[in-house]
Amino acid sequence: MKSAPSASSSFDFDRIIDRRALPGEKWGRYADRDVLPLWVADMDFAAPPAIIDALHARIDHRVFGYTDAWPSLVEAVVDGLQRDHHWRIEPEWLVWLPGVVTGFNLACLIAGEAGDGVLTATPVYPPFLSAPANTGRVLQRCELVLRDGRWQFDWAALEAACSDRSRLLLLCSPHNPVGRVFDETELRRLADFAAAHDLLICADEIHCGLVLDADRPHRPIAALDEATARRTITLMAPSKTWNIAALYCAFAVIPDAALRQRYRRAMRGLVPHVNVLGMVAAEAAYRDGEPWRQALLAYLRGNRDRVVEAVGAMPGLQLSAPQATYLAWIDCRSLMAERGVSEPAAFFEAAGVGLSDGAAFGAPGFVRLNFGCPRPTLDEALARMARALAA
Repeated sequence: MKSAPSASSSFDFDRIIDRRALPGEKWGRYADRDVLPLWVADMDFAAPPAIIDALHARIDHRVFGYTDAWPSLVEAVVDGLQRDHHWRIEPEWLVWLPGVVTGFNLACLIAGEAGDGVLTATPVYPPFLSAPANTGRVLQRCELVLRDGRWQFDWAALEAACSDRSRLLLLCSPHNPVGRVFDETELRRLADFAAAHDLLICADEIHCGLVLDADRPHRPIAALDEATARRTITLMAPSKTWNIAALYCAFAVIPDAALRQRYRRAMRGLVPHVNVLGMVAAEAAYRDGEPWRQALLAYLRGNRDRVVEAVGAMPGLQLSAPQATYLAWIDCRSLMAERGVSEPAAFFEAAGVGLSDGAAFGAPGFVRLNFGCPRPTLDEALARMARALAA
């Protein structure tokens, strides 16, 4: 397979950084084992120089007192959403959070009352499946369907899953794990569905900066129109795009003042202040991180193409090319049927490749592969998978 040309010689995404030398979830899972971890959604690339420099400058100040979001940070986020998504938000719409998982658990908490329903479509990021029960709500799920080569909503199934006790639609957009960038027609149909059933919408849009297909830009569902914005809580963070997940800085965009007040009230005594270094990194990311992001996207497109080509040649596996994220959602059900493989993730782990088990996403028989890593690591992992299937 040929390497895609580098988008910028100033950023070295081929560099392999030894992550085993420090504590960390991704590489720590397979400590002392010859297993390449392509599972949890963080990348193996160094964070952007602009962020590193900003963190060094803040650390050199040597004082780390309680700190709320400051004007230049807010300005960087407002300007970033306008630049990247053509969405003009007001500064007062922002609510700062330590993470988007906290954000959508809070959304469940303010949606109706105990026993009410939360709708989502599976497969989906695993915390979506546990958030309703965490807050005394009931998970109502329907399945995405693969049609015409892409994952889509099954509108009849969504209607069937909805009940008179449904209060919230949990949306993952761009979608983890299937990698879809939903188009405006799909988003408008979701917005109309929510309006018809008087549902709040909580949109986890954390992967919005990782759209790989230039002709399919991300559109925040709250940006469709004022009526949709009034019922929507949009969750975003710089963590996935700029690879700073453990700095714990995210935000909700809540245009409706009454909904925002309810949300803030639910936070009291439960949600801690955001990490000051996370906020420093967020400002640097949105203000100065665009050259690095563009170089990253070019590199990830090359990695995606390698994965699509390699998996396409592997017997028993199917893959719909992701339009966004650095995650590939691989269907192993033919492998299970033809080879008698009962647990695909365990099968590939035995071959030296650590993937996420689709069962955690509500879809047994699938695995999720994280291609946010240097090409030498990715190529070796794909080679190991191919050898295991050829054996």
